[in-house]
Amino acid sequence: MPLYYVRVEHREKTAVKSGTRVLRPVSGVDTRAYWMPFTHNRYFKERPASRILARAEGAYYTTVDGRRLFDCLSGLWCCPLGHGHPKIVEAVERQLKELDYSPAFQMGHPKIFSLAARIVERAPAGMAHVFFTNSGSEAVDTALKIAIAYHRMKGETSRTRLIGRERAYHGVGIGGISVGGIAPNRDMFAPLLLQNVDHLPHTLNRREMAFSRGQPGWGEHLADELERLATARGPASVAAVIVEPMQGSAGVIVPPNGYLERLREICDRHGILLVFDEVITGFGRLGENFGAQRFGVVPDMVCFAKIVTNGAVPMGGVIVKPEIYDAFMKGPEHAVELFHGYTYSGHPVATAAAHATLDVIDDEGLLERARELEPLLEQAVHSLKGEPGVADIRNIGLAAAVELEPLPGQPGLRALKVFERGIEEGMLYRFTGETIAMAPPFVSTKGEIERMVDKLQTAIRAAC
Repeated sequence: MPLYYVRVEHREKTAVKSGTRVLRPVSGVDTRAYWMPFTHNRYFKERPASRILARAEGAYYTTVDGRRLFDCLSGLWCCPLGHGHPKIVEAVERQLKELDYSPAFQMGHPKIFSLAARIVERAPAGMAHVFFTNSGSEAVDTALKIAIAYHRMKGETSRTRLIGRERAYHGVGIGGISVGGIAPNRDMFAPLLLQNVDHLPHTLNRREMAFSRGQPGWGEHLADELERLATARGPASVAAVIVEPMQGSAGVIVPPNGYLERLREICDRHGILLVFDEVITGFGRLGENFGAQRFGVVPDMVCFAKIVTNGAVPMGGVIVKPEIYDAFMKGPEHAVELFHGYTYSGHPVATAAAHATLDVIDDEGLLERARELEPLLEQAVHSLKGEPGVADIRNIGLAAAVELEPLPGQPGLRALKVFERGIEEGMLYRFTGETIAMAPPFVSTKGEIERMVDKLQTAIRAAC
């Protein structure tokens, strides 16, 4: 049996003292040494039994105490093919026996070159090269470095300013939190943040956009803040603008009609690079290979991660237009063109998982499946309008969010209660702040999606 520790009163004879309260081993997982990321560690370790995952298969997790949970967010937006897909498992096992590791500097292996070509084939029109990383955070920091270096290679050394957006999540690297716009991610690390950074306003206005289905009709003009910032700072000082086509981690914030198009126009007018962070939206979440294709806007760079390996092995990357790559291909051929990279860039096992993932997406028609499920999810989730405490509902592609009104004087508690009741109902939702997010696997059935929303209704009512 697994062993974890829970807090109990000190009178329990089997407990081990820890101050005035104690930790008692219950079933085999000792939680004490692990400092968990983005987690209320003390709260979690008082009640871990239903929140430690032991197994996963298909669209479901199983906890150490035997609960079977529907994976409402595809892991963390990264496992839409379901867990333990046999083709991915087989590819990873085979690769470990064939080539477990290959140096990424001055060496390569065949599958990483073919993977880059396959990704370019799926990328927005005009993209040509891929730089591999190991995560979305690394992909973002890589894109920012490429942007600054690109302008320097062109002799535009004054272009040092970066522009992000409020409520944006771009990972947890120093570059990513600098251009990101989620305050708790930034506040503790303020002394480390990049200084030449501005932020566009976010595009969520509940008065004008509440309960929108798909792209809101209001808000295109919010992109004009980029024109104002560029003019105020001097257009020749701005290197790049980075945005998520759909802001996932902030709670499925959908771009207004025309908004991304206008950003593209302003960037073109001033020679600014436009970077799309598609770590969440890449490889099918919006029913297309990339959000850029869903919205009809081609950026200069695309960051990806997550779905590229179905979450099986960490991998990320940046796709760039040929003119960006070509700007670096100067000087002696024996010289390194970009002093950047990672020990595990293009790792062979991650590469094998990515090839298998792309095969499954194609062979099982999962982009088409995501498009088929989109209207079903939209109809189901918007049926929650009018439920107690529901302030807003948003959706696009196979992603949706329900925003809740906070309980008086207790911000965040209502969503936590919904999350915990969801576990009791067999659902693993994602909550952040007062928002419940859902991004079910592409392999979900109609019945599973309907049940996911039905159980959310139960959880919302219970959290009043």
